[in-house]
Amino acid sequence: MPDKEQRNTCCNGDNCKETQKPKLKTELNLIQISSTPESKASCQDDCCSTSAPKVSCQDDCCSAESKPKGDESDLSEVTGHKLEFRVHGMDCPACALTIEKSIGQLEHIKNVSVNYSTGKMQVVAENRSVLEKLPAEMKKLGYTLESIEQKGNVRTYTIEGMDCSSCALTIENHLKQHPSVRSVSVNFSTGKMQIEHDNSVEEIMKEVEKAGYKASLVSNRRAKTDMPTTQSSNNLLVLSGFFLLFGFLGSLNDMSTFVVNVLYALSILIGGYKPAKSAYYAIKSRSLDMNVLMTAAVIGAAIIGEWLEGATVVWLFALGNALQTKSIEKTRNSIRSLLDLAPPEAWVKQGQDLVRKPVEEVAIGDIIVVKPGDKIPLDGEVVQGESSVNQAPITGESIPVDKQIGDTVYAGTINEHGSLEIKVTKLVEDTTISKIIHLVEEAQEKKAPTQAFVDKFAQIYTPIVFALALAVMIFSPLLGFGTWGDWFYRGLELLVVACPCALVISTPVAIVSAIGNAAKNGVLIKGGTFLETAGSINAIAFDKTGTLTEGKPKVSQVIPINTTETDLLSIARTLEEYSTHPIALAVVNYAKEKNIPSRNGELFKSIVGKGVQATIEGMEYFAGNLKLFQELNTPIGEYESQMKTLQNEGNTLVIVGTKEQIFGIIAVADTIRETTVKALQGLKNVGVEQIVMLTGDNKGTAEKVASQTGVNRYFAELLPEDKVKAIKQLQDEGKRVAMVGDGINDAPALATANLGIAMGGAGTDTAMETADIVLMADNLEKLPHTIKLSRRALKIIKQNIWFSLIIKFVALALIFPGWLTLWMAVLSDTGAALLVILNSMRLLRIKD
Repeated sequence: MPDKEQRNTCCNGDNCKETQKPKLKTELNLIQISSTPESKASCQDDCCSTSAPKVSCQDDCCSAESKPKGDESDLSEVTGHKLEFRVHGMDCPACALTIEKSIGQLEHIKNVSVNYSTGKMQVVAENRSVLEKLPAEMKKLGYTLESIEQKGNVRTYTIEGMDCSSCALTIENHLKQHPSVRSVSVNFSTGKMQIEHDNSVEEIMKEVEKAGYKASLVSNRRAKTDMPTTQSSNNLLVLSGFFLLFGFLGSLNDMSTFVVNVLYALSILIGGYKPAKSAYYAIKSRSLDMNVLMTAAVIGAAIIGEWLEGATVVWLFALGNALQTKSIEKTRNSIRSLLDLAPPEAWVKQGQDLVRKPVEEVAIGDIIVVKPGDKIPLDGEVVQGESSVNQAPITGESIPVDKQIGDTVYAGTINEHGSLEIKVTKLVEDTTISKIIHLVEEAQEKKAPTQAFVDKFAQIYTPIVFALALAVMIFSPLLGFGTWGDWFYRGLELLVVACPCALVISTPVAIVSAIGNAAKNGVLIKGGTFLETAGSINAIAFDKTGTLTEGKPKVSQVIPINTTETDLLSIARTLEEYSTHPIALAVVNYAKEKNIPSRNGELFKSIVGKGVQATIEGMEYFAGNLKLFQELNTPIGEYESQMKTLQNEGNTLVIVGTKEQIFGIIAVADTIRETTVKALQGLKNVGVEQIVMLTGDNKGTAEKVASQTGVNRYFAELLPEDKVKAIKQLQDEGKRVAMVGDGINDAPALATANLGIAMGGAGTDTAMETADIVLMADNLEKLPHTIKLSRRALKIIKQNIWFSLIIKFVALALIFPGWLTLWMAVLSDTGAALLVILNSMRLLRIKD
């Protein structure tokens, strides 16, 4: 696994300091159907990513050849008509390369990329008519395509009012003139418009209306369809098994050898038709996959008269593939079930009436009504009513959250009691739940370092074993080690063993399962790289304010000196009124509660890490910490012991005064979050060695919070840049460090740590973008589960890899003494792959 220190080397250098943003470790720059130039990615995306480039040919277990047209990382820059599909029927990573090469050879196809882990295919074509022919082409290859509505800027609209094909041309020409429209295609026959645009949905609808037609956005929800090919494949599997069994029983009962062989041949033809067809197109596209190897082995078995072996190989291979496909689809669907969380319709308030509308027709600013017990259909702000809302589907929080006027609510959450009127703030495709699904599906496609290593190993292993099989067939009998028949049979066994499917899928299936589990628990893990890093973390650093504590400090004591309490608070309010720091807000709110007005101030200035200054009524005043007034050489000797006592009690001090004297001390204290102590104990239970707190507060406050929360180490009185130094110090001590913060103020420290974790992602898009792992809830409740899940995922990946390697090497060792049969070789491949998938699926069931 690459070390984070290596990953940061170029981003910490002078060459990147000018261009790198504080934190944009967006491991999600995978495949976005919207054309987003890569130049927008941060420096880190270009030079510091640990993940291998997203090239589907590395998924291939049988070939090291590259893709025919471009690679997946370039897809966002390729111009043309782009469409995304879900592929059904892939039973081995090599299938992905076969599809890429076959579809890539079609005329007018500019780029194609297939990802086995998620079962998706992205295609860029010169015109849309080519995309419409893809399902038929894929059917020839033995796979089924299902179109996925794009989640980026490419959207599908239904157009009403067209009465001829010229109407479609009119709409196209009108929209092409709009600067925000990149491409548009209107199909009169289907009444659908495919358009890639940067502006809002409402604007597109208005533009279509100007042309004299009506447009409505097509739902992005994926219709649940039962693939007919699945039942058909199952029927063929059963029929093939019937002929195999009937032939075997016949051989035991003196049935004619010719009839028995005919039954075996029928079993081979029925069960082997699909693999043979796929093998034909694989060879045609110069790809060597499992279907080719298996078909060659079966044909070879028939040539040497081993009809029972051939039929058994075909049936076991078909059975293994059917079970693998069913299992892997269940894994892929782990995140798609989130689509069903939000209801498809909403009650929209129109005057005094309530109208039921599809969520796609609800606009920003509309008022929707959610009754007790109903799910909230769209993100919005409560404008009327009070209730408790179960946010577990989004944040993973076990306790419902009270909501009142002004509070934000999310689509997919459940209104427990009390009717709510909600002002819609996001369209259906932009809701938090939609964003979660989109980010997680992208993250599932990202290759982890372990997967990249396994792919490279497979690229070396397969050609070597394939060459060995040919050598065994030809040279062994020539050298007099046995008969041609014996060594031809062993060569066929080597062909079957040559494709390490179980090894290749050992990592991606586990990663997809773990990321899906995390998403259902309110945690976004942005890729396999970060999942593996989280599994090796042994120290976690927390920002104190707003992470371990509520981040809502309150004034606990006011001590006026050389003035009255009213004058002290009036000056303090004036100084702190323009600051957004939580402590400053606490002082201002306290003064407001006391109805103490502010004064006329000017020349406001923030002193980073120390306080603020301003000129009030012609005199220069300061408000800040003890360090500030020590630098100003303000006499504080007689009050220093009192300040130390307040600090040791866990208070943060705001001292108010001038360069000549201080006018008073305001003590502010923060409260520890209810979930903090339990979460930190949970981290210790899962094996995190050091829990570290970083704070700008004094040592007395830091020590008190540490003792209350269970933190076993702290760094106090830190300036923002000192937090980065503290992270580096921990790394220099040999720790792999995760930093937990809000994703905004802690950006430099999050970027420096081996793993950046932001909390409160449901409330801010920034947190989703800036961290490697995002806790959707605004607390640490799910952090122990995340670390436990990551460690279990690492363990399972290692189990899968070792199991796959041992099975392969055992199979290879048994071939040469003649102890391995063809059907045993098939079982070692498909059986091992199935066991690897089932082992990985255990990650879906891990709970807190």
